[in-house]
Amino acid sequence: MTATATTERVFQGIGVSPGVARGNILVYRTAEEVVPEYDITSDQIPQEIIRFEKALIKTREQLHELQQRIANGVGSDAPSSILDVHISITEDPALIEPVMGRLQSERKNVEHILHDVIHKYIHTLQSLPDDYLRERAGDVQDVAHRILRNLLGREYVGLAKVPPGTIVIANDLSPSDTSSLNRQNVVGFATDVGSHTSHTAIVARSLNLPAVVGLHDVSLHIHDGQNALLDGYSGTLVIEPSQQTLFVYGQIEQKHHGVEERLAALRNLPAETLDGHRIVLAGNIELPSDVPNLLQAGAEGVGLFRTEFLYLNRKDYPTEQEQYEKYLEVARAIKPHPVIIRTLDIGGDKFRSEDGSTESNPFLGFRAIRFCLANVSIFTAQLRAILRASAEGNVQIMYPMISGLSEVIQANDLLDSVKNDLRREGVPFDEDIKIGAMIEIPSAALTAEMIAKEVDFFSIGSNDLIQYTMAVDRVNEKVAQLYDPTHPAILRLIRSVVEAAHNNNIPVAVCGEMAGQPLYVPLLVGMGVDELSVGASSIPRVKEVIRLLKLTDAQELAATTLHVTHGHEVQAMLNALLQRIDPDLVP
Repeated sequence: MTATATTERVFQGIGVSPGVARGNILVYRTAEEVVPEYDITSDQIPQEIIRFEKALIKTREQLHELQQRIANGVGSDAPSSILDVHISITEDPALIEPVMGRLQSERKNVEHILHDVIHKYIHTLQSLPDDYLRERAGDVQDVAHRILRNLLGREYVGLAKVPPGTIVIANDLSPSDTSSLNRQNVVGFATDVGSHTSHTAIVARSLNLPAVVGLHDVSLHIHDGQNALLDGYSGTLVIEPSQQTLFVYGQIEQKHHGVEERLAALRNLPAETLDGHRIVLAGNIELPSDVPNLLQAGAEGVGLFRTEFLYLNRKDYPTEQEQYEKYLEVARAIKPHPVIIRTLDIGGDKFRSEDGSTESNPFLGFRAIRFCLANVSIFTAQLRAILRASAEGNVQIMYPMISGLSEVIQANDLLDSVKNDLRREGVPFDEDIKIGAMIEIPSAALTAEMIAKEVDFFSIGSNDLIQYTMAVDRVNEKVAQLYDPTHPAILRLIRSVVEAAHNNNIPVAVCGEMAGQPLYVPLLVGMGVDELSVGASSIPRVKEVIRLLKLTDAQELAATTLHVTHGHEVQAMLNALLQRIDPDLVP
């Protein structure tokens, strides 16, 4: 927090949904439900089960109603698809069966048992290494609160009735909170916690509401009715802005509006440099419903389809047929462009929640390809589903968290075995399906020359590559400043991976946050990266940078950065280049 000579106060967080909003603050605080605990007799168990089932049914009805209201009022699939996940939680055996079992064994009221089951479920999710999956714990908590309120006969007080021109400030906002916002009256929102992949961010972008997260404890330092200005571009919250600040932001808002109009005009144009070098610009998705947003933004395919969502909120594993239908849906929706399906990137903790066991260090633990190679039946079902969907002709496979050549060989051997089974069964699939490896561990980057001989493409996962190389937990504020995409070690690793790929005549992509930030695009293009895969909202800005860039300038920049000893010097060089080619996109 900084201060000016006026009463103005400025808080800095993370901008997750673009736009500038001005309004009056509403500090939104939700009280934790007080859950009673009492003994019941065996004769009362059937009645408790009936109460639980009625609460589940009522919760589903509420969610369906909210989903329909969103679809009618907003016309966007993204918030509705989030509520699909919520509805599935109310039918999840991993939630329902422990409650039923413990009613019989413990003879406690159902609210108390549900509260405890949910607590353990959320703890397991929060211990997972994947950012996206950890943040899904908020979905479970949100649904649990709904069920508990229905059991206790308490009404939900949300954000539907707020005055016009409201900027909502909260420690956190659940998907129910954000989905039920009065779009006409709420002009933006900000939270103490959160990241680019939180549901708060997803819904904000879907509703085109400016949003800022990661403001630490800002909700404790402000109060209702204060005038505020919210900058979703830079992640800034200004309390009681001065006339000078308002004037400056008025100009900024006009500039951004012009930029958005200009970027929209690029939708059907190629991501091609001024001197004719073409970059493939694809998108990242978690759900099939994300595809329309990619196409609207002008994506040339799906560069990363995270398949973990199919495994969430359920006790069992998805069947081969369930997976096949989802993969086929995406393949057909994105056709004729390709879709790269990443195999399961999650550890086994989620499926051992009954005994409460967790790994002490899941980031370095039993996850992704390691889990799959140790659980052949799970992996084989997914490979069969992907191969069946590949009959569409535009499906590719990618293995995550590869640490060395042996894992690729093992995975490919299993894939070949599945192909032989499908041939014997007469099931069609793409005989020439392309196989890729994610390079996100330093050991894989350093042995990329070996791995390249066994795959058809590389995709650099910049988030984890930086995290593992620098030994930095990105969500740990004490060391977050060490997370530097321009550190000399990171630049050298990326360059070496690109060289290894091209030496073996295979393309290389980058699919982490680095690819979606305009600042780093010239650097990646100059290093020889062939494809960038980013979120839908980042595609227009990345495309514009590419189209205003000369490949020769990018190559010269990249060569120079390899001799720079400090990351901040590289940042300064990148800023200078971006300022020269497109000042509007300078961060």
